[in-house]
Amino acid sequence: MPVSVDRLITPEILKPARYLGNELGAVHKPWHHPKNEMMVRWCLTYPELYEVGASNLGHIILYSILNAQNNQLCDRAYLPAPDLAAKLRATQTPLFAVESKRSLLDFDILGFSLSYELGATNILEMLDLANSPLTWQARNASNPSDSLASSYPLIFAGGQTATSNTEPFADFFDFFALGDGEEVLPEIGEVVKAAKLAGKSRVETLLDLANVPGVYVPQFYDMNPEDGSVQRNRDDVPHRILRRVAPPMPEHSIGLVPLIETVHDRLTIEIRRGCTRGCRFCQPGMLTRPARDVKPEDVVNTIEKAVRETGYNEFSLLSLSCSDYLALPAVGIEIKNRLKDERVSLSLPSQRVDRFDENIANILKGEGRHQGLTFAPEAGTQRLRDVINKGLTDEELLRGVKTAYEQGWDRVKLYFMIGLPTETEEDVAGIARTIAWLQQQCHIPGRKRLGVTVTISNFTPKPHTPFQWHSVSTADFIHKQELLKAELRRLKSVKANFTDVRISAMEDFIGRGDRRLGAVIQRAWELGAGMDAWFESADRAFQAWAEAIESARLQWQMPSPRVEQALAWDHIDTGIDKQWLIDDWHRAIAAKTVPDCSFHGCSRCGICGPDFGHNEIVPPPPIPQFIGDLGAANPPSVQRLRITFGKLGSMALISHLDLMRLFERAARRAAIPLSFTGGFHPMPRIAAANALSLGCTSSGELADFELTNALPVIEFQSRLAAQLPAEIPIYAIEEIDLKSASAALLLAQAAYTLTLKLKEEWHRDFIPDIAEAIAAVKSANSIPMPKTSKSGNLQILELCDRLTELELIDRDPLAIKYVGTCFADGNTLKPEYVLFMLHQFVEGTPWQISHVHRDRLILQQARS
Repeated sequence: MPVSVDRLITPEILKPARYLGNELGAVHKPWHHPKNEMMVRWCLTYPELYEVGASNLGHIILYSILNAQNNQLCDRAYLPAPDLAAKLRATQTPLFAVESKRSLLDFDILGFSLSYELGATNILEMLDLANSPLTWQARNASNPSDSLASSYPLIFAGGQTATSNTEPFADFFDFFALGDGEEVLPEIGEVVKAAKLAGKSRVETLLDLANVPGVYVPQFYDMNPEDGSVQRNRDDVPHRILRRVAPPMPEHSIGLVPLIETVHDRLTIEIRRGCTRGCRFCQPGMLTRPARDVKPEDVVNTIEKAVRETGYNEFSLLSLSCSDYLALPAVGIEIKNRLKDERVSLSLPSQRVDRFDENIANILKGEGRHQGLTFAPEAGTQRLRDVINKGLTDEELLRGVKTAYEQGWDRVKLYFMIGLPTETEEDVAGIARTIAWLQQQCHIPGRKRLGVTVTISNFTPKPHTPFQWHSVSTADFIHKQELLKAELRRLKSVKANFTDVRISAMEDFIGRGDRRLGAVIQRAWELGAGMDAWFESADRAFQAWAEAIESARLQWQMPSPRVEQALAWDHIDTGIDKQWLIDDWHRAIAAKTVPDCSFHGCSRCGICGPDFGHNEIVPPPPIPQFIGDLGAANPPSVQRLRITFGKLGSMALISHLDLMRLFERAARRAAIPLSFTGGFHPMPRIAAANALSLGCTSSGELADFELTNALPVIEFQSRLAAQLPAEIPIYAIEEIDLKSASAALLLAQAAYTLTLKLKEEWHRDFIPDIAEAIAAVKSANSIPMPKTSKSGNLQILELCDRLTELELIDRDPLAIKYVGTCFADGNTLKPEYVLFMLHQFVEGTPWQISHVHRDRLILQQARS
């Protein structure tokens, strides 16, 4: 029997704040439009845990754009963790969207991000939890003639993998959105709105969508069983589907600020979309052409606005190759100048080592520590780098790494691949020799050796790249990994990480497959595959995939296609001419390079034209003078303010660490001059008196804030309160002497209200009188409680010494109040200890705690 979602989101599940939907930036549109006009209701569903999905820039941008449309509503959903998934199934409660808490089947359109090959099993898990048929065939069969308004939601996928090769996933989706989604998704919404108004059926609506550029509807195309390619089965749909191209829209990056720590817990701003380097292994570089730079002033203004609106203390500039954004040094220094007093740091993803110089080093240097540096040489020899068209010489590699070392970095991260076309054992060993050579050349007397963290991935060929005709072998990967491990063991200060060959095998199997793989994907999910790219899931996933592939009578390593044959993804028009890819494949075998057409001559790949546009490269502006002082000492604290605040409603489900992060970001948004600690990793001087257990509410929490500039108490309160959720009210603020002890050290007692209920399994006729149990506890001289310490030792706690007050305040619901010790050294009377005391004076253990509310924290000077 389905239950209310709120009954499932409890402290008993891991990180319940994942599912609250009340982050800063969350949009809560009314389900019914106030003017009663037709509303199109979207749910963007990210098939990963919240921590991954909520920090995905594309997810944030599309959510923002859709909610900016009139008569369109966009909610979100994520893959629930196994504990919540089990609860959903046990109660037969359908998977829900986080903001409205409505079933996913209530929406008109469900959009899944399919950004990597192994995400498909997670999508099937979400569809099953939503009680949706898994395939478009089953959804159509359920109500073929019904209007769209009364049918299942239209389910689609977008993202890099969806754009690359739709066919392994074609059975599961009603349509695909190919390429950039910023413009095509609102167009899809308008088509669906018109279809709802006209009362069109599901199939009629999909036919309308099939004629929107960038939309592919699989049911209107059939597979050729000979080669897996697809052809349309009706004349009123396009022969080939055009990939959509949209300009970067950094203003829509100012979106969600999660309450919990996410994988990328920072503000991310896109500075460049597309790459024209022409690395032959790189699918994103081929699928995002042409290159489109964001104007430097737009980047700077967006970051300045976003940092102050979100409260993030770190931001990242995003591009496939940030170093190719020629305005990067100027933009970086300008941002540092504008935010020089706000302790905001900049990070960059993997960079082109040949463009790394002192200018980029200067913008990455922060207060207290340097941001990590990641370079991707990809191959260990010059010959193989020419084969893959990396456009990197040994001299450029050394110059970039040496610059990093001379600028203060003692460790760098390097990415290499094995299994590349024409690779030999000499090329594999060249990875270790290259690292050793870099360490030898980067030496300064008195400095320790350059440390290197090297990640070795297994190359898997991707569609729409010149290497799509290459074949790889798991046995070859294993052999080359062992060879390289032996070589790297001889080096000092080198830490190596190797990608699991099983994950690579699964990615390759799906990535270049055709529609026959739909049944294999579904069977793998039925056998337990899911979260397949997570290291801890690899054993289970690989076993499930192996069994599914065997039952389909297929092989892991399917034969690579021939250059003359049709391909399963030929119906996707990416803009790159297939013959150019064939020619570039032959150039690769001959180790011939192709220059970057953003800065050299056109390579004639076929992109440039009216459908996809042209490269838009911003010339480098002058680099402004840096006006900050990275070596300046932390300003001293001049004021300490102690706040009394509450933690109510859904805020009870965020952890103590998340609460501290919330306070820091709220203070930043409020422009409160926080004081920071010194050392390698400065932290804001915000200290709560005591951590409140997850799930407990409170109206008496205490926290100290130290400031570098004094503020009037009333101004501080108004600023901070304006940036906090309503369920974190501020009740009082007082100024405290800086020399006085912290609230945590002064803490002595805490007062609680406990709401109790009878245990569900309590079926006896006799119900003990709690008033008698309270009287017995208050008159007792000793109530010992055994407790096992973290080290496994048995301890005996004397609870009577910890109790000051205990009284019954209500019988319906049953509620008691108590005051007990709450010292920093752990001498605390916890709510469960009070329940233990009551149970010592009744027969059995009839009661359990249904809710804990902390009324106040009592400091030593307040008691005296």
